[in-house]
Amino acid sequence: MRRSAALLVYRRTRDGLQVFLVHPGGPFWAKKDQGAWSIPKGEFDESEDGLAAAKREFFEEVGQTIDGDCVALIPVKQKGGKIIYTWAVEGDVDEAAVKSNEFEMEWPPRSGRKARFPEVDRGQWFSIAEARRRLLSSQVPIINELAARLGAGKH
Repeated sequence: MRRSAALLVYRRTRDGLQVFLVHPGGPFWAKKDQGAWSIPKGEFDESEDGLAAAKREFFEEVGQTIDGDCVALIPVKQKGGKIIYTWAVEGDVDEAAVKSNEFEMEWPPRSGRKARFPEVDRGQWFSIAEARRRLLSSQVPIINELAARLGAGKH
């Protein structure tokens, strides 16, 4: 069974609750926005602690660390069968300083050439309502649970 560990960072502002999301890098996602963003996450196996994996993946994708009390949310199963284990933590992320690791793939397709792309090309803070529009649909229940737990409702 494939599993991903995610760290959902949130903050409270005068305008309400906000969450930090990332946009996937690479040519397939370059022109996609609504329904393309993600909670920073990555795969892990049984030998690794889920929360440790979530923090590692956050650092790899965002280039920043988060300290604070992490609260486990209900795991969410995606359409492909992968389960996302998410921990929510109140914190701050400098969206202007996002620095991601890279991956390599053949680009353009069937060209025989390899190109490197950032795993994440940017990160941004969103209100709960905007996060629901930007996120991959399979991750929206995670945002809904956080909003319900923190009394943010429809905002």
